[in-house]
Amino acid sequence: MKRGKYLFLLFFSLLSYAKQAINDSITLKVYYFRIFEEISKPAWRTTKLALQEAQEKAADIVILHLNTYGGELVYADSIRSAILNYPKQVWVFIDKNAASAGALISIACHKIYMQKGATIGAATVVNQNAEPLPDKYQSYMRAMMRSTAEARGRNPDIAQAMVDPDVYIPGIIDSGKVLTFTVHEAIKHGFCEGEVSNIYEILEKNGIEKYEIIKQRVTVLDKIINFFLHPVVSGILIMLMVLGIYYELQTPGIGFAFVVALIAAILFFVPYYLEGLIAYWEIAIFVAGIILLLVELLLIPGFGVAGITGIILMIIGLTFAMINNIGFSLPVDGIDSLIRSLLTVLISLTLAFILSLFITPKIMDVKIQDETIGLKTTLDVDGGYTALNKNLISLKGKTGYAYTVLRPAGKVKIEEEIYDAVALLDYIEKNEEVEVVDVQNMQLVVRKRL
Repeated sequence: MKRGKYLFLLFFSLLSYAKQAINDSITLKVYYFRIFEEISKPAWRTTKLALQEAQEKAADIVILHLNTYGGELVYADSIRSAILNYPKQVWVFIDKNAASAGALISIACHKIYMQKGATIGAATVVNQNAEPLPDKYQSYMRAMMRSTAEARGRNPDIAQAMVDPDVYIPGIIDSGKVLTFTVHEAIKHGFCEGEVSNIYEILEKNGIEKYEIIKQRVTVLDKIINFFLHPVVSGILIMLMVLGIYYELQTPGIGFAFVVALIAAILFFVPYYLEGLIAYWEIAIFVAGIILLLVELLLIPGFGVAGITGIILMIIGLTFAMINNIGFSLPVDGIDSLIRSLLTVLISLTLAFILSLFITPKIMDVKIQDETIGLKTTLDVDGGYTALNKNLISLKGKTGYAYTVLRPAGKVKIEEEIYDAVALLDYIEKNEEVEVVDVQNMQLVVRKRL
């Protein structure tokens, strides 16, 4: 009997020893990534890549290091949904701020840790001027905050109070104010697991001693794509596209301006396409707009329906390319993103138009005004100076016809010779009779023969 008892104790001891040895040999994989920016397309892209890589590397825990004042709700919702649907634990370390969209993302995580002095809350939906949007948007945000809190076992009323100033919770928030928690307030009310200084303290608080930290490595290509997804950069690319098209129409043939416009279009559309933010129909609408505009300018006299339709289609294509839409349908908060995108396009077009008016004359007729580097003597024709070919000067008053369309630049044929020319007042169609009225910049200035 005693022998059996000793054997049992020996077996139990060996089993406990083996179990402890196995536990000691286990190394948890912890995946770490950061969002230190406004919540927008680049932040959503960073999150997608992080969760995908964490799953590929079989990470046991994902830690998001967060510091943001908020951003676009449509992308905050995308990040929230990705975290809620992720099969493993996702923890968040709030560095300083988790405001607005940042609060929504934080509440979606399984555990929340905050650095000393950090805050979480103030999730009212506002416009670009920091003014609260209508209740339709607030209602959507309230519902998301409540449902997210419920999914993680947190008080949904407190989550709603971060959006709704009408919520009154005794001892926590008075009516008429939007709730924001400090670290200790968040810990007290279940919206923070503890105050820490770094991610190593988070692991220590959870009793994790053996771990491997896998940090997200952002490649050069990722940085480039994120750069071109920024709204300001998108606006600059739109300006370059418009200016390139405009200058190309001023000169015959395909030149540098066309190359600039083409490169700008590629840099604009490709990053959005790679991230699944743009569909073929949006590119098709933009291209159709360009075709209609070219048809109007090159084939149809004047400027009418085709040109106006082309401009509208270009604006629609560019606007929808910059938002997270499915067809023409938008999420309830998507109208704000649509307005921001439309404003970006319209402002870029306006600036391109202004630049074309003020810069073009300076490009075409460069004059150095600085006396420190400029010539003080005017080398004019009356003084005997000229850089013009005397043969060109002799053509003043001669007549011929347009060898190509002049819009306003092109070529003319005078006395069986072909010359570069520019129309004085209006576009001149091919084969129309012209008269040489001046010679400037080594080319003829012509007008329609009266």
